[in-house]
Amino acid sequence: MKRTAWIALGLIVLAAGAIAVRHFMPREVRIDASDTRAVARGGPLYAAHCASCHGRNLEGQPDWQSRNAQGRLPAPPHDEHGHTWHHDDLVLFEVTKYGLTKHAPAGYQSDMPAFEGVLSDEDIVAVLAFIKSRWPALIHDKRREAGMN
Repeated sequence: MKRTAWIALGLIVLAAGAIAVRHFMPREVRIDASDTRAVARGGPLYAAHCASCHGRNLEGQPDWQSRNAQGRLPAPPHDEHGHTWHHDDLVLFEVTKYGLTKHAPAGYQSDMPAFEGVLSDEDIVAVLAFIKSRWPALIHDKRREAGMN
């Protein structure tokens, strides 16, 4: 193989590696509940894509901690009564974008869809900013104390 062909192959491998690292490596995600533009954008997106399961007021489905007839847990609340606020911003983002697979035990089944290809990353951040904006100050204080963003 000629030297130029090896160089070209090397550049292709480097580019593929860079794309793979960018795609698969976690990145920092900051979801700012005080960003009024993101919150305003996220409200209608939440209403359109999330409220049918998680409730218009983030209240979740009834009896959300008990498995249903299919053996799945109903949609949890996203308000202070659920567990959403226990997760850092990256986990919230990844669960919304990719579904629960990465963060749930092996074989866990859920009705939670992945929104990759449905919502942009900016839309997902806006929805999560809206959700976080509805949490009381005490929840934000607990998250800060735990070192969460």
